[in-house]
Amino acid sequence: MKILLPIDGSDVSLEAVRVMIRLSKDGLATSAVLANVQEAATLYELVVAHDPAVIEQVSAAAGAHTLQPGEALLNEAGIAYETEVASGDPAHTIIDILERYGCDMVIMGARGMSTLRGALLGSVSNEVLHTAKVPVMIVKLVDASSEDSAIDG
Repeated sequence: MKILLPIDGSDVSLEAVRVMIRLSKDGLATSAVLANVQEAATLYELVVAHDPAVIEQVSAAAGAHTLQPGEALLNEAGIAYETEVASGDPAHTIIDILERYGCDMVIMGARGMSTLRGALLGSVSNEVLHTAKVPVMIVKLVDASSEDSAIDG
């Protein structure tokens, strides 16, 4: 099973990697696609940089750096993976990566917004959950007093 793991550098996105590793250790044959989506450059950045290639290089380097902790976890667990750093709207780009790589599932973190705030602002995980044509597992971190994370599916 090929699993897409969107990584944004947050603790909860790395917890999603740990959940995937636990599934693999429990017997699920898995491989992963670690993905990071960098938001498109702003007009200010384009004007200041004078060269769009410089912005692309900086964005690609930032994305690769963000993926490193997830790569380290998967390397330690001996799980095969591919990486993708892309630019654009996070939710739509995640769906595009999901389809291009032929992933069977997405495991991703959620920031734990309140229902009202999530309804007003939307969220990447909520949009992926409702748009993806494959199962999406949303991982949340619980408070520091608990040792395990909670998993909502």
